[in-house]
Amino acid sequence: MKLKVLLIEDDMLMREFITDYFKRDNWEIYEADDGKAGIECFNQTNFDLVILDIMLPKMDGWSVCKYIREKSEVPIIIITAKSEDDDQILGFELGADEYVTKPLSPRVLVARANALIKRREGIVVQDGETEIYGNIRINRSAHTVSVAHEKILLSPKEYDLFIFLIKHYGKVLHREYILNAVWGYDYMGDLRTVDTHIKKLRAKLGVEGKYIYTVIRSGYKFEVES
Repeated sequence: MKLKVLLIEDDMLMREFITDYFKRDNWEIYEADDGKAGIECFNQTNFDLVILDIMLPKMDGWSVCKYIREKSEVPIIIITAKSEDDDQILGFELGADEYVTKPLSPRVLVARANALIKRREGIVVQDGETEIYGNIRINRSAHTVSVAHEKILLSPKEYDLFIFLIKHYGKVLHREYILNAVWGYDYMGDLRTVDTHIKKLRAKLGVEGKYIYTVIRSGYKFEVES
């Protein structure tokens, strides 16, 4: 069965360029040229991926991203001419999974799309409650975490940090972003707080060098790599 992607982009030439490459890779692609049309199309079909431009007529990409994320966990790739950190952070806060700046290579975009789908396939949910990542199991309703079927005890802040990393699966999160989101903007500590808790979390999970990755000069990400 072909994977379905929704491309929301107002530039006709860009749409044709991207569409051609995704069709070559055997994707089934749907197109919309403004934000409202994109939402209408999204509500009519179950998609495996959404590719979303930010500068759209009728409804901007930020609003579309927020709407889609409130309705679905479908992976979202944002494409935009803006490369500022604040724009990227806003995209991730609204639930985007990838952020690609223009000018872009359609071949690279397809590769990122395929990689994103593979990452998502590594997440297994059983009984609507238990999430499985490699040999890690999480039951959010019970606030329990187990590794190789053995429960481990996390402090409330360690648990919050772990869930935050999982919520942003596969994304590189800056330490400042983690600190503000998990500890709050009024927290008086510094970035070493994040590093210390990551170290403790890795030790308790027994996953040093696995799952929770350090990205030099950027931050951390949680990912199950095959």
